[in-house]
Amino acid sequence: MQMQRSNVLLIARQFWVATFKSKAVYATMLVFLLLLFYAAYTGYKAYVVQNEIRHTYQHKARESWEANPDKHPHRMAHFGSFAFRTKHPLSLFDFGLESFTGNAVFLEAHKQNTVNFSEASFSTGLLRFGEISMAMLLQLILPLVIFFLGFGAVAAERESSTLKMVLTQGGSWKEIIVGKTLGLMSVAMLFYVPVLVVTGALLGMADEDSNGTGKLWRFGGIALSYFLFYWIVSTVTIVVSAVSKTAKESLIKLLGIWLLFAILMPKITQAAGTALNPSPSKIEFETAIEKDLIKEGDSHNPDDPHYKRIKDSVLRANGADSIQQLSFNYGGFIMQEGERLSSTIYNRHLQTLLNTYQAQNAVSNATAWLNPLTAIKNISMLFSATDFYSYINFQNAAEAYRYGLAKEMNVLQMKYISNKKQGESDKPYSISRSHWQSFPDFEYRQLNAAAVFRNAVVPLAALAIWCLLSFLLIVLTAKKAKAI
Repeated sequence: MQMQRSNVLLIARQFWVATFKSKAVYATMLVFLLLLFYAAYTGYKAYVVQNEIRHTYQHKARESWEANPDKHPHRMAHFGSFAFRTKHPLSLFDFGLESFTGNAVFLEAHKQNTVNFSEASFSTGLLRFGEISMAMLLQLILPLVIFFLGFGAVAAERESSTLKMVLTQGGSWKEIIVGKTLGLMSVAMLFYVPVLVVTGALLGMADEDSNGTGKLWRFGGIALSYFLFYWIVSTVTIVVSAVSKTAKESLIKLLGIWLLFAILMPKITQAAGTALNPSPSKIEFETAIEKDLIKEGDSHNPDDPHYKRIKDSVLRANGADSIQQLSFNYGGFIMQEGERLSSTIYNRHLQTLLNTYQAQNAVSNATAWLNPLTAIKNISMLFSATDFYSYINFQNAAEAYRYGLAKEMNVLQMKYISNKKQGESDKPYSISRSHWQSFPDFEYRQLNAAAVFRNAVVPLAALAIWCLLSFLLIVLTAKKAKAI
């Protein structure tokens, strides 16, 4: 039986009118708007203040680097610098993992330091209860509001025998379900659209789209994804109401679904991922690296067997009898070799650790096929650049900069520092400060569109499948639903 558009729109309009007969709807909207403005204020303030702090200290680190006088380039390699991760404008919408991941790292030769200074490390234990962000309102609060607005859409009419009247007057089950879903969806938009408007306004006030932030296409992806998510939530609400004998039964079922998808399933899968793929502690991680470094030798020890063999081979290759006869500084060459080995070892261990974290996340992410809330959460973080992949992108960028800095200082040592041993009264070898002043400052760039969409394939596909399932639910429910 074909649906009649006029019937569908009439049922949707009737749902709209019936919904706003209750004063509770206005109170709910008022509370939601107050929470929205609080989340928007705190999100924007955190974005502005944190970025200002990070830009300030990145600038101070650069000033400190350039203020160094003429000195030995290896001393500059150990003097090091800092890399700060700037917040993406959309982090004001979805805080994601940013409060728990570090945002600054000290960069020095021969050592890869961890990313530190997360906001959680400076906050009280209250952060464990969660932060009120605009994304949190859309992911947890608004679905609950939709459930409360729509739990009796069909079940209550069945109890009052109104449903039989609609069916006997020519309405079909499919028209009833689709019409009420559209009606509920339209009411949900009264809560959702203000969030988009406020987010868009704050994005306009945020920094210009520099350093590859891509805030416009990211915002568009978020807006469309949440719209599809609310279609799914609205459909599930009406379908549950249609298959429930009473409104009370429908409400209990929907609250059970919310608790399962929003609370229980994320916690269970997170614990399962950690149990199935245990990760080493920080001490265990650093100890394993140290053991491998010891096996490879110490580049600062001239009597180390590994580097003694390198010395002999270098002398033979250059037809020299001693280091003093080499045309380049041997110390810089050895430091570069040591840097290469230490970086290789560190990156190998780090990649193993990241693979473990990704395996842990994969357990949780796989539930996106069963839980649309998991899908929208991951999409929201990915497009807001507050996800795990964005954090790893910063870590990799910082390490690449650190290695490049150390390599440049070693090259300068090889090129400008003599192999001749100095006497006690000789002035220490040094080169002009212009060399490190010309070395570029650290500049963090966000993941590009291709990388974001590649990382978002699973949650986007899961959300699309859930949309298709929502239409299938409508068809199956329309065939089996009963008026009594």
